[in-house]
Amino acid sequence: MKAWLVAGLLAFGALWMLIAALGVLRMPDLFTRMQASSKAGTLGIGTLMLAVGIHFGDLRAGAHALLIIAFFFLTAPVAAHMIARAAYLAGVPLWEGTERDELKVELGAGERERRLS
Repeated sequence: MKAWLVAGLLAFGALWMLIAALGVLRMPDLFTRMQASSKAGTLGIGTLMLAVGIHFGDLRAGAHALLIIAFFFLTAPVAAHMIARAAYLAGVPLWEGTERDELKVELGAGERERRLS
């Protein structure tokens, strides 16, 4: 039974990692690519680490797996947010189909132009 659970978690995690990779290939701009890779990649790594913790079955391996999951869930979204914000302020263009630019409103109309010069 444990082997089936581990195999299922590994397959589920690998599927989410594949979805993250496809998101990086298919999304139209940097910002949507980062969103796809950080969210799906974090879920994939979390599921894979959960499978590792269950497979080895001792307290030490489980604790390490949980610490790795916590590390990824705390750092990946924050890092993606900071990189995307830096790219926005550096002038990386948004996709033509973007309907709203909420950061432009938050920063003010001239903040981005001042930082570029």
